[in-house]
Amino acid sequence: MVVKVYGPAYGCPKRVLVCLIEKEIEFETVPIDLSRGDNKHPEFLKLQPFGEVPLVQDGDYTLYESRAIIRYYAEKFKSQGTDLLGQTIEDRGLVEQWLEVEANNFHRPIYDLVIDVVYAPIKGLPSDPKLIQENEEKVGKVLDIYEERLSKSKYLAGDFFSLADLSHLPFIHYMVNQMGKEYIIRNRKHVSAWWDDISNRPSWKKVLQLYKYPV
Repeated sequence: MVVKVYGPAYGCPKRVLVCLIEKEIEFETVPIDLSRGDNKHPEFLKLQPFGEVPLVQDGDYTLYESRAIIRYYAEKFKSQGTDLLGQTIEDRGLVEQWLEVEANNFHRPIYDLVIDVVYAPIKGLPSDPKLIQENEEKVGKVLDIYEERLSKSKYLAGDFFSLADLSHLPFIHYMVNQMGKEYIIRNRKHVSAWWDDISNRPSWKKVLQLYKYPV
């Protein structure tokens, strides 16, 4: 059964796409244009009542929320492709810990930065320099903790690439590229080496080649 992934151009769906490629799962994509309001169409809202992407359809099974989706496929196909959960229950605990850190500590300020730096000008809205500075400082504080962690292990959960690392790819890409704030990464030796490693994985390169960011 081929997995359908809705909204491949956007950041959070890319988290799902790279997971599926790492797990060697066949998929197809369904374009969703948020600027056109495709996500508010009644037929889409029947599948995703919050009107957000990504959404996957796997036969009769529908699932949304990107981190729930990647957890699902990493577990369902644990013995196939890259093991993104670790070999032991202790590994899994650390994967879950750092995935939660990404979701609860890193994602909110980096998401707000993307909205203020990238999308506000496109929509003709003024950016808020004070808010940009505050969120950049918040991201920096999280990355300082990552710097300490990555001085002791190659990846966040240990010496293996996992969902915790994978989940950072879409929005750090925004920061390094569209936002022009690569220095936030490069100012931290171990974070910089980690980013070079994970962003050069063939799975991520394939996602970027096939599914361009909307800006």
